[in-house]
Amino acid sequence: MTTGGGAKQVKGVKSSFTLYREGRSTPEIRMTVHMVLTARRWRSLLDERLRPIEQSSARMEAMSAILNSPPLSPQVEIARRLRIEGPTLTRMLDTLEKDGLVERLPDPKDRRTNQLRLTGSGEAELARIFAISDAMRGRLLEGFSEEQILQVNEVLEVLLARLDAGLPDTEE
Repeated sequence: MTTGGGAKQVKGVKSSFTLYREGRSTPEIRMTVHMVLTARRWRSLLDERLRPIEQSSARMEAMSAILNSPPLSPQVEIARRLRIEGPTLTRMLDTLEKDGLVERLPDPKDRRTNQLRLTGSGEAELARIFAISDAMRGRLLEGFSEEQILQVNEVLEVLLARLDAGLPDTEE
């Protein structure tokens, strides 16, 4: 039996919507809600702390992806790595380039493609951003053991891989 949203429902078991509507939940619902709220709050707090140096978590993500990619990676690869659309990255790169933090270089093999690299100023600015985020991360994760952090990372990596695969329907 399936619910209106296409989710499988076991006979006699209420749908998660019905439970949620009744003010109840499941561990699975709470987990996904907590993931969303945690990520949203982390990003909001990080943006708040980066604002005085005129930076943001989005700029940090873009510059970090460029820094952590193979040298002179194409713009499309950076967008894919960030899991964002090309035009979104293009707008971000426009501002980063204007600020002298990123360089776009023509790809000698494909004139339609730009290769990206951080400038010296970009690396220095990213180091400043990391100093702020590292301190925040330390406070956030204080008291968690290395084993707990590794376990959470393992779960999140599996979830991200499943999401990246598009959560294909299973055949029964």
